[in-house]
Parts: sequence; structure tokens; C-alpha cells
Amino acid sequence: MPVINVLPKNISELIAAGEVVERPSAVIKELVENSIDAGATAVTVEIQHGGISYMRVTDNGCGIDYDDVPKAFMRHATSKIKNADDLDSIATLGFRGEALAAISAVSRTEMLTKTRDGQFGTRCVIEGGVNTVLEETGCPEGTTITVRNLFYNTPARMKFLKKDVTEGNAVAAVIDRIALSHPEIAIKFIRDSKQVLTTLGDNNLKNVIYNVLGRDYTASLIPVNSEVGGIKVKGMICKPIYCKQNRNGQFFFLNGRLIRSNTAVAAVEQAYKNTTMVGKFPCCVLDICVPFNTVDVNVHPSKMEVRFSDERAVFTAVYHAVKDGLTQGDTRPQIKTGRPINPYTPQKDMGEQTRIFVDELYKPVKVERTVEKAADENPHLQMRQPTVKMQDGFLTVETDTGIIKNTNREDTYKSENKVGGFLRKPYDEPTLREKYEKTDIAPKVVPTVQENTPDELSVKEDISVKFIGSAFDTYIIVEKNDTVYFIDKHAAHERLLFEKLKNSEKIEVQQLLTPVTVTLTTDEYSAICSNTEELMKNGYEVEDFGNGNVIVRSIPAILKNEDINLLIGAIAEQLCTSETALAERIEDIFHTVACKAAIKGGQHNTDAELKALAERILADNSIMYCPHGRPVAFGISKRELEKQFGRI
Repeated sequence: MPVINVLPKNISELIAAGEVVERPSAVIKELVENSIDAGATAVTVEIQHGGISYMRVTDNGCGIDYDDVPKAFMRHATSKIKNADDLDSIATLGFRGEALAAISAVSRTEMLTKTRDGQFGTRCVIEGGVNTVLEETGCPEGTTITVRNLFYNTPARMKFLKKDVTEGNAVAAVIDRIALSHPEIAIKFIRDSKQVLTTLGDNNLKNVIYNVLGRDYTASLIPVNSEVGGIKVKGMICKPIYCKQNRNGQFFFLNGRLIRSNTAVAAVEQAYKNTTMVGKFPCCVLDICVPFNTVDVNVHPSKMEVRFSDERAVFTAVYHAVKDGLTQGDTRPQIKTGRPINPYTPQKDMGEQTRIFVDELYKPVKVERTVEKAADENPHLQMRQPTVKMQDGFLTVETDTGIIKNTNREDTYKSENKVGGFLRKPYDEPTLREKYEKTDIAPKVVPTVQENTPDELSVKEDISVKFIGSAFDTYIIVEKNDTVYFIDKHAAHERLLFEKLKNSEKIEVQQLLTPVTVTLTTDEYSAICSNTEELMKNGYEVEDFGNGNVIVRSIPAILKNEDINLLIGAIAEQLCTSETALAERIEDIFHTVACKAAIKGGQHNTDAELKALAERILADNSIMYCPHGRPVAFGISKRELEKQFGRI
């Protein structure tokens, strides 16, 4: 039988270090969390070569007394818990008392620290778990910890590290998440002598998100701030149209601690249901604040996994917070247009079509005395085609008879020798717009009113929604206020029907004159037969006919013109693939019904029908997406159109 040995202290410390220190990013996480627990309002992180050779974390926290510095590097030494009861309500990010001991066991670590009331600071150096220096020194208030040569004494661990770039990216990801969870702390990150991240510490989450995740992510955000059952949820969520193809844009924090929570993920995605496309996932930055005694954070050494005492309460709080945020903050998407070209500014790398446009724009179109006429009057002149070019920042037209130079856009372009004329200018020029408005080319339309007609007898059309037309028998075009809307008539009608079905207490049923027999696969047959009661409540009378067949005796009245076989087959497929609760499966059935019954793209409808549909959609700002998540309408404002046409 093998002999049982008690491991030496240095071996046990190396084993313990493996639970906490896997790579440089784990070191940074532990050190920055200690800084936050110390009350720091500013933290600076510096790394070299991915953190493998050099890491330094500096904070302005409370610091450590001289006598306590050696204790800080001992295993299971901490100021954050004192007795067993404290484990039931952990309010700090760190509490195990293992971080500094584990880090110093596999590196060369130096600490400089000073309390606010201390006359001197303290310098402590530990190499491979052995304390080599402990002395008083001068240093600013707070704590600075420098970690060099990580895993220098454990080459077996060193070989599992990735390239410097990969390890540096992992550190950057940790810093990003800490910054998102603590917008009240100013965080600076310096990587290989380059400052790559700075947050102001002004407690403005949107500013931090902009610095960390970029402008595109920030532009789509809706604020969230709610409390349900004593659980607070605050942060930012994205508009449904900006959902991504993966969950990389989801960040969840629990009382300021980054966590992974299937409960929170499920709540957010359930709140977005019927507004996002299949395969798209919402983005969010949410901090869930719960009473400390209702959560266990001591589940895993990484402290990423947590256990709630009431999962349902957390789900409900997150769900309602996100749902309320979407209801109050989502707006109809606007059509994105490119930046208008300013023809007075020389364009770099212009395409051929753009060059042709600019050349045509500045072609002389009117002259007081044409060059050809001048040639007739002066045969000795050698005439050539005029050329247009930019010279010294001015637009010039060069001919044999002189140079027409644009010195002032508001003036008529005249040549110095009286031969030139004026150039056609963009439509945004006031002088030219006035000329166009006075010509027969673009006459003003002035409505005529019969004389002596009393105002109260005149018929005034309701122009809250003005019908313009339709495109491709699929998209409705209407004008409301200062915005032109393009509405997908199928998506719009589908959403209206879905809401009607979902909110109806009783669905109108159409009895079939001749019952229809539908043949299904084994799984589909089982799914239909297992849900006949729920189908009956939703307008479908379906009976088991045996051997994979069912008989359909009635369907919802709005589906009376649909193919029964295809309809029942689609519902059976939904029931087979859905693993959600019954209520959600019923919603899936409503999806199918609404999609089948809605008017189709390419189907002809009267103008009155299309206008009525548009009015219903634009009157209810909660209807912005079809049940599959596609936008119902896009808008483009009058101002944006005027920008594109150069009017402003």
C-alpha cells in the first residue's frame, strides 16, 4: 500500500496557486478586485509581453499597515471575513485570502503600500513564496503590486501559456469587464507602453460602454433601471434590430461581480422574444443587485459561477426590467444613408461615376457671350475646349480667352475679360434655387380656393398619415409628420394578427364542411395527439385517427383559405422542435397562424386597405417587429432627405 505523505509547504502552495492563477489575466483580475475592495476610485494596470514578464496594478485605495503586509501574502489570510456567518453575506469581490499567496508563489512579486494616516509606506518583495524584503519606504497613498516573470519556477505551467498577443488580449478582456461593472472607478490600461483604455470614473455607464465596446454598440442602447421583489436590475440593452449572431455582446454582473448565469440569459432572451430574428441574440450590459444573503458566490474558485436562493425571482426581475426597457425605449428604425458629397471639396479616390457627376455639375451652361461667338468675331483666336479644375482651393474654368475663377459662391461666376458666364451651382445655393422656382421647369403648385368659401365648410383631409403609394406590391409608402415610412405589409399584418390572437379570450372557429385527414410522421403525430386540448382552445379541432393520421374538423376562421395539410404540418413541426413551456408553444402556434393568414408580399391590395394598415401600425409604437423579429417599418426624416439632396 502506498505511504501517505504530508506535502511540503512549497509544493502545496504551488498546487493551490494552480486553482487561482491559470494565466496573467487571472492575476490581473485578482489584483484589480482587491483594489476595488480597498475603496479605490482610480486603478492603473500595466503589462508587458502579455503580462508574462511584467504586470503592475496601482490604486489609490486604503493601503495596508506595515504589520499586516506579511499576513497579506499568507494563505487564507483576509480582512473580508471573520467568522462562518460572514460567508452567508459576502459583499466583497475577494474573500478567500488566496490571491496574493498564490500569485507570489509562482512569480517575483513586489508590493508598495501606504495608508492614509501612515507616515511611511511599506515595501515587500516575495520570490517564489519566500519573503526577501520587508522595509519602510516612501510611496504615495494606496497600493502598487508588481508581478514579474510569472511561472518562472514552474516551467511545466509556463508551457501552457499562449503567445504574448493572446495572453494580452485575455488581460484586456478582463479589464473591459471590470470597467463595465464599475463605471464609478477611473480605470487606465497600458499595454506594452501604449495606453489602450481610459475611463473617467464619472459613473456614466454609457461613456464606459463607448470606450470599451465602441460607437456602434453604444448607438443602439436603451437604458434599463427597474426593481422587482427587492432585486434591482440596471444597465443597458440593445434595440432588437441590433441583435448579434452570438452572445458575445452579453455582459452580466451580480452586485458588481462578473458572472455567468443561464437564468439571466434566459430571462433576457425571453423578453426579446417575438422581436428578434431566429439565430440573433440581444446585447446587454446588466448589473443585478440582490441581497447578499440570497446568493452563494463561493461555488467555484474563479467566482464566475453563482447560486441563487430563488432563481425564479431573479428571472422575473431581469425579464420585466428588459421588457419594460424595450417598451419604453425602443423606436422605429431609421433608414441609414451615406454622407452627401460636397462638390466644392476635392474628393480623394473618387469613383468614376462620382467624377462624371462632378464634371457634369460644373459644366458651363450659360454665358453672357459664348466662346464660339467670340471666335466668330475674332477669327485669329485659336479656340479649344474649356477645362474645369481645382486650383489653389478655387474652382476654375480655363479657356483660351481667360480663366473663370470661383472666388465667391454667392456671386455669379464672371470672367475677368467679360467672355465668361456663370456655372451651374448645386441646388442648395439660394440664388439658384430662387431662379429654379421662378421658371417653368419646376413650377410651384399653389392650391386654388373658391372665393367666398367659409372656412368651416371647406373639406380638410386628415393628413396625420398621408398615403403615397406602394412599391413592388410589398412595401407601403406613407408620410406622417416629417417622416416618410416604408412598411412591409406582410410583416405588419402578421404582427397585428399575432397580437389579436394572443390577446383574444376566444378565437373565432370555422367548421369544415368535409373533415380533412392529415398524415404525419411518427414524431409529428405524437406531438399533435399530445396537445389536442391546447389546439382545441386555439381553434383547432383535431382527433386521433390512428396509424399516423389525424382528422381536422375545424380551424381558426382567419385561416379558412389555407391548405389544411400544410397548416397542421407546420404546427406539428413547431411542437416537435420546441422544448419550451406550454404557453410558449402556444405562442409558436400563433406565429404559424398569423404568418399563414397575413397578406403576402406581391399580393395586390387596394390603396384604402394599405392606408388603413399603415395607420394601425403607426398609431401603435409597440408594433415594430413581426413575430419572427423582422422590422415592420423603416422611416427616413425630411431633414435626412434634404441633406441627401443638398438642400441643407
